[in-house]
Amino acid sequence: MSLTVLKLGGSVITDKDRPDTLDGEMLDFVADAVGESKSDGQTNDLVLVHGAGSFGHHHASQHGVSKTVGSSDVAAVIDIHGAMETLDQFVLSRLHERDVPAVPVHPFSVASRDSDANLSLPVEQIATMLGEGFVPVLYGDVVVHEGKGVTIVSGDELVTSVARQLDADRVGFCSTVPGVLDEDDAVISEITSYDQVADVLGESESTDVTGGMAGKVNALLELGAPASIFGPDDVRAFLAGENPGTKIDG
Repeated sequence: MSLTVLKLGGSVITDKDRPDTLDGEMLDFVADAVGESKSDGQTNDLVLVHGAGSFGHHHASQHGVSKTVGSSDVAAVIDIHGAMETLDQFVLSRLHERDVPAVPVHPFSVASRDSDANLSLPVEQIATMLGEGFVPVLYGDVVVHEGKGVTIVSGDELVTSVARQLDADRVGFCSTVPGVLDEDDAVISEITSYDQVADVLGESESTDVTGGMAGKVNALLELGAPASIFGPDDVRAFLAGENPGTKIDG
């Protein structure tokens, strides 16, 4: 079986300008695409990851929690994780309406960071879910961090960790833009090295590897599996085996 990992950007499925607000129309659109691909047998093993959008980011900002700045305040943990659980339930319910056998994987309950900020995400549970015919759904969340209470794990980090450990065949990032754009806002069809896009995205050493287009490109180049960055209109094409948007293959 070939494994596909698909990330739905938080900005795609939520209204990032309004706290805790879903973009229901867009979520329905991408859920339709996932449902059709499963019913048509286009994707066998599928792992979904979604970002935080206006749910997690709003609460993380309120509590001053980031990937590097932690908190031991229980209220911060409950607020951020609770907001993400709420968003995840919206995602799961839309998928269930389309007969997708989606089940939640809560990063807060399974992942952690050590004192050097290295992420540990056991994937045996996810592999077993896939073997039993389920579609695991992960999301950006808080995770316990040695010496810092909790910090944020991004959806991008989860994608690369799962894809690397489970040897994914294909990885897709559904973003609000149709791909990686050059200086003329045209989609770059393929990226094989960071130097190729450094002038557009900035030097890789100065980028935040957990967010933004530069971070995505950097992480995907290191992954070793074919990956694509594309807009919502191309979700169907990606799930059908095509490489829409920008193909990234280091």
